[in-house]
Amino acid sequence: MKELQEMWKQVLLKVEMMVSAVSFDLWIAPLEVLDYNKFEKLILSTNSTYAKKQLMKNHSEQLKSAIEEVFGEDTPFEILDPDEKKEFLKKNKPEINQAVVEKEIEEDKNAFNPKYTFDNFVVGKSNQFVYAAARSVAENPGKRFNPLFIYGGVGLGKTHVLHAIGNYIKKELPDLKIKYVTCEKFTNDYIDSLHGSNKDQGINKFREKYRNVDVLMVDDIQFITNKNETQEEFFHTFNDLYQNNKQIIIASDRPPKEIATLSDRLRSRFASGLIQDVQSPDFETRVAILRKKAQLERYIIDDEVINFIAEKIDTNIREMEGLLAKVYFFATLLGKKSASLEEAKEAFKEDLDEKREDLSPDTIIDATCKYFGISKADIVGKKKSKEIVEPRMIAIYLISEMLDMPLVAIGKLFGGRDHTTIIHARDKITEQYRDGGRVKTLVNAIKEQINAN
Repeated sequence: MKELQEMWKQVLLKVEMMVSAVSFDLWIAPLEVLDYNKFEKLILSTNSTYAKKQLMKNHSEQLKSAIEEVFGEDTPFEILDPDEKKEFLKKNKPEINQAVVEKEIEEDKNAFNPKYTFDNFVVGKSNQFVYAAARSVAENPGKRFNPLFIYGGVGLGKTHVLHAIGNYIKKELPDLKIKYVTCEKFTNDYIDSLHGSNKDQGINKFREKYRNVDVLMVDDIQFITNKNETQEEFFHTFNDLYQNNKQIIIASDRPPKEIATLSDRLRSRFASGLIQDVQSPDFETRVAILRKKAQLERYIIDDEVINFIAEKIDTNIREMEGLLAKVYFFATLLGKKSASLEEAKEAFKEDLDEKREDLSPDTIIDATCKYFGISKADIVGKKKSKEIVEPRMIAIYLISEMLDMPLVAIGKLFGGRDHTTIIHARDKITEQYRDGGRVKTLVNAIKEQINAN
């Protein structure tokens, strides 16, 4: 595996010479090598379906050239999106098990993005309390705000906060052992520990891995729903760490009380510390974030471009920064020294076209069901409980807002409901959204999940 990684580094060096710095950072650098068989092909994975499309559309020739130069002529390669990666790992687990182990060791050493620090975190009204709490925890792990539960919509900076804590502790308290994982990773590790030849040995290794730490960070904890055994194991992991004054930091896209099917014991444990939300940044904060990003990446961007992006995107910092990078990329392709409003409008148009291409009512309904942890049969059916009615109304609102679809057609999607019922649902959520607060947070979170796929 080490030899394969060294060969892949050579490929990256060659591709870096063929593409712009922005393009390399956005699309090439995040690529990950999963497997290589000289009689078959090189298997790569990337972090999103959109990234895969961009790579195949704009950089397949550069990748092909560099791969053949390092691995040999006519070496085929395949790029997998996150879902395809999961399927590949399931089917090829025995063959790549050792590679996964080595990769985990490397990930633990380099778990935190060096760019995500407290110094690079732009503080505004929307995140000042989260920043203060995170800073306090980083300086005094296990002593204040334990556990620290951070929640907020997609792309609002939760990951930046977690990495900032990790980077601070690594630098200032290097003797402490930190473990950062996603909920999916924790779940998969637990499942793997049960399926080995020696179940007891597997469980013991799992517990040693997650309980022999000074700081445990778990991202996207909302995905622990409907996993009763995993919740039980996490509960005991939580208790073991807490009783030994070890710091626990949890991130989610919603507060504990809104995580469906979360056990009461875990909900109680999460509430025993500090629960703090990251809200959507206001315009001034969005401008400051973009300016900081441009400064860090050494982008030369006109002020009107930054204002334009800040006005167009108000709920997702990650998307906003991605668009900034695209704008600069377009400018470099045209040989310009700085990016103007013209490039910004072109980048924004392409971004919208890409998102609308695969968008359908089913996509919106499925995303809403996944967020609330309910079934499609419930949301389109006759149930009138509060747990179903609100998600149903939000799905109706999102379909009417994001798709050009007649009200009668929307009614048919939801069990043949009358168009006046659809109007009522749409208008009620519209009013609540304008008022801000909880419903706006829910709608924005689901919308960002839809756009991220």
